[in-house]
Amino acid sequence: METPLSTDRLVIRDWTPADAEAAFAIYGAEDVTHWLTPAMDRVGDIGAMRAVLQAWQEAQPNLPPPRGRWAIERKEDGAVIGGLGIRLLPPFEEDLELSWQLAPGVWGKGYASEAATALIEWAFTQDTEELFAVARPNNTRAIAVAKRLGMNWVGETDKYYNLRLQVYRIRHTDIIG
Repeated sequence: METPLSTDRLVIRDWTPADAEAAFAIYGAEDVTHWLTPAMDRVGDIGAMRAVLQAWQEAQPNLPPPRGRWAIERKEDGAVIGGLGIRLLPPFEEDLELSWQLAPGVWGKGYASEAATALIEWAFTQDTEELFAVARPNNTRAIAVAKRLGMNWVGETDKYYNLRLQVYRIRHTDIIG
């Protein structure tokens, strides 16, 4: 993404190592990492989080759009409250997965839907025809966000990450008509 995306309340931008404390509040929280696919161990400390962010930042320029990882920053106070990603789903690396993670303290305020909608709209300007979201069957929050995004339930599979997952999809044609 050449310039940050902006919504009414949020800015979606590249991660920087300076975001380590805010990112640790997300990826260091068991309430968040418990639901991630693939299963991700909770980041243990701010130093480890800084290393993860540096790796993401270094990888970003080499990923073909719309793939990447971005920070979600709240406009009103500049706080980083979450992250977004688009990456290839295993094992065949054909399907693009949209993911979102927010700090537990900001759940329920519509930030995930707002940020993910902006990212979906941008992704569909990058020669992308469809995006998928996967969620563990009892992750009711993620499933609710997928539905609010206009994603359609495709089914349940264990094809991705060797986990039993609910699969949702949105196509470019779902948005433009």
